[in-house]
Amino acid sequence: MNATQEQLKLKLTQALVAAFGEDYTSTDPILVSASNPKFGDYQANVALSLSKKLGKQPRIIAAEIVSNLDVSDICEPPEIAGPGFINLKLQTSYLEAQLNAIQVDDRLGIPTATNPQRQIVDFSSPNIAKEMHVGHLRSTIIGDSIARILEFCGHDVLRLNHVGDWGTQFGMLITYLREVYPEALTTANALDIGDLVNFYRKAKQRFDEDPVFQETSRQEVVRLQAGAEDTLHAWKLLCEQSRQEFQIIYDLLNIKLIERGESFYNPLLPKVVENLATTGLLESSQGAKCVFLDGFTNREGNPLPLIVQKTDGGYNYATTDLAALGYRIQEDQAKRIVYVTDEGQSNHFAQFFQVARKANWIPEDVELVHVPFGLVLGEDGKKFKTRSGDTVRLRDLLDEAINRARADIESRLQEDGRVETEEFMQNVAEVVGISAVKYADLSQNRTSSYVFSYDKMLSLKGNTAPYLLYAYVRIQGISRQGNIDFTNLGINRQILLKEDAELTLAKHLLQLDEVIKEVEQDLLPNRLCDYLYQVSDKFNKFYENCPVLKSEEPARTSRLMLCDLTAKTLKLGLSLLGIKVVERM
Repeated sequence: MNATQEQLKLKLTQALVAAFGEDYTSTDPILVSASNPKFGDYQANVALSLSKKLGKQPRIIAAEIVSNLDVSDICEPPEIAGPGFINLKLQTSYLEAQLNAIQVDDRLGIPTATNPQRQIVDFSSPNIAKEMHVGHLRSTIIGDSIARILEFCGHDVLRLNHVGDWGTQFGMLITYLREVYPEALTTANALDIGDLVNFYRKAKQRFDEDPVFQETSRQEVVRLQAGAEDTLHAWKLLCEQSRQEFQIIYDLLNIKLIERGESFYNPLLPKVVENLATTGLLESSQGAKCVFLDGFTNREGNPLPLIVQKTDGGYNYATTDLAALGYRIQEDQAKRIVYVTDEGQSNHFAQFFQVARKANWIPEDVELVHVPFGLVLGEDGKKFKTRSGDTVRLRDLLDEAINRARADIESRLQEDGRVETEEFMQNVAEVVGISAVKYADLSQNRTSSYVFSYDKMLSLKGNTAPYLLYAYVRIQGISRQGNIDFTNLGINRQILLKEDAELTLAKHLLQLDEVIKEVEQDLLPNRLCDYLYQVSDKFNKFYENCPVLKSEEPARTSRLMLCDLTAKTLKLGLSLLGIKVVERM
């Protein structure tokens, strides 16, 4: 709810109390944005909901509310429509005053959270000795955008990368490399990431087929857990090799993260089991220690246990996640913990959240949120893979997007007869290519799967990053063409709204705070994408219908200010999605 809505809601509540008494102090006025501009800007539907309680017709109730409603400083006189809707239309002078106020504010009038919190966003989380693939794309992009929005709202955000850097896979890999390439375990950068992935595949194959190799690998894990010097050194080298590759992708995507992998919580695992035993929740099942869950059953219909310690004494993901949760609540002092993973892990999170609640580890003022997302699909509607059927490497996907953006820029420059520097073309190609990939993902409701299409995401038409970037570039073009300095438009600078296209754009620009507040709560970045697309669309209609540089004063300065405010809104909104802008394309 934006500042205007909040003011109107307060005034409607005061009118309800004045009309029907103190009992109506907490009655929701049911104030919503009008579905059709001809009904005004907002509609209060409370009269319909009170009809039965008050024993009156909704139109009569609406008339009593309106007779006690003073919105003269914000709206035109209210109108009653249909069975009892109260329609409210914002005054043009009110809109002008709001726009002129936010024009000079870096935050565009958006307040910070009333109660800022320490919040954790757990995202990306690749596995050591494996390359980041298209499946990591969504977690990384969605998590970064959520973190940016929460930071902008004033929260103290800890961005955590829960890397898979511990466990059986290291036993397999170290055992295999001891046999075939021992120098990789003693020398830094002896392998590149591609070699490491290849060796990992071969080690996994041996592990699945060879019982002797399997046992040796398990012993290597025991040595790792016990801190054996040579095994620990080998483990650190393998982790560092993967980290370097991850960082290349994080730099390309402009992602900031603090790595705190599974190994970080390893010393805390025995305590988790001990604490669960103390609560009386722990049970033995076929030699394993587990907690039985409510609402989860196996194929036979029997209660499903969450295993926290295996028969061989080892631990699993759930144990690590419980340890991490305890650390984040007690040491990090987090009040909201957001986990960004694919929807396939929904059951895992529901289960370990339930165990933590049963154990009374989660204080009342701490909120746990799993942010699930769907699959990335190929244009055939199946899981996105290369032609040979392999998982798509994230590095290849991003490089391809940049290369396609570059080819498109070169083609358009040739058509226009323009000559640009190599630096300019490469910068624009990187911004457009990376932005296209990010926006194509974020503009979908994250709970849905989406079809990955380079042609669609790089198009200058439709709800795409290039379309939004082009609207921003168009405004910078007005500045260059008219030799305009947007920061210095003279003393008498005022936004004045005369035309319908100006009013439509203005009203939309004032809704950014409402959208950001919604995303802060529901963690759906596609709402911000939809908003920015509407801003771009409404700006383009304004630009077509309202001459800017060729109009007379005071309309000229007013429209230049409206252009500038649109550019600021786009730049701020895109930055919250992790998307950069360019001044020219």
